[in-house]
Amino acid sequence: MIQSISSAIFTEHRPVQIIPSVLPADWANMGQCVKDLELAGVDRIQFDVMDGNFVPNLTFGPEMISACRKYCSVPFETQLMVSQYNCETMLEGYVEASKGANGEPGVVIAHAEANVHLHRILGKIRQLGGSPSVALNPHTPMDMVKDVLDMVDHVLVMTVNPGFGGQAYIPTMLNKITQLRKTILDNGYDVDIEVDGGIKADWSLSQCCAAGANCFIAGSGMFAYPTLKEGCDALRKVANDAQNGIIVEK
Repeated sequence: MIQSISSAIFTEHRPVQIIPSVLPADWANMGQCVKDLELAGVDRIQFDVMDGNFVPNLTFGPEMISACRKYCSVPFETQLMVSQYNCETMLEGYVEASKGANGEPGVVIAHAEANVHLHRILGKIRQLGGSPSVALNPHTPMDMVKDVLDMVDHVLVMTVNPGFGGQAYIPTMLNKITQLRKTILDNGYDVDIEVDGGIKADWSLSQCCAAGANCFIAGSGMFAYPTLKEGCDALRKVANDAQNGIIVEK
């Protein structure tokens, strides 16, 4: 069911961004995949880096991300679902791999839970030429990042527990998104809110957008369509509708 609503959250829009995760892709053909995603009209491509320590899964490192750059010019973002040791020792490689075709800053996301010295990590990302961003697991309260909002370009609210694709969206994250958006507006920060986990072109994306998110990461929710362009267009339409006050109910 769809209803039309008005909310104070819509008084200040930030551009909708559709960001596919490459987890569902054919990893043996990743260069072609990122090229196809660019042609589909995505705004950014996310690489989920997992080291088997912070999350119980293992994916890829900076070399694979770097290898994809020659196949497309769309911006990259790297989510570091890794231990503090991995983050600190390999940070320069991740930042460099995430940069754009002409050296533009790529988004590098550090998890609040994994980094005891979060200010230091975020400052280092900026120093190395990246776009520092921070992620929160579902159980982590918004207050854990309120003191670094002046340092970041994005806050990623995880709507599943990180580590695996294809998980079910956790709807109780909406309050966290709303609190975060209010804090950003109240303090005049220039920060985007991303959501990641079980996001599809349905009520999940719509209600996250209504709560204040504007960047939507979708893996299986985009790759499930007959073509990547259809998936991108469907996700973008739901988000644009939500910013115009047309919200899809569960």
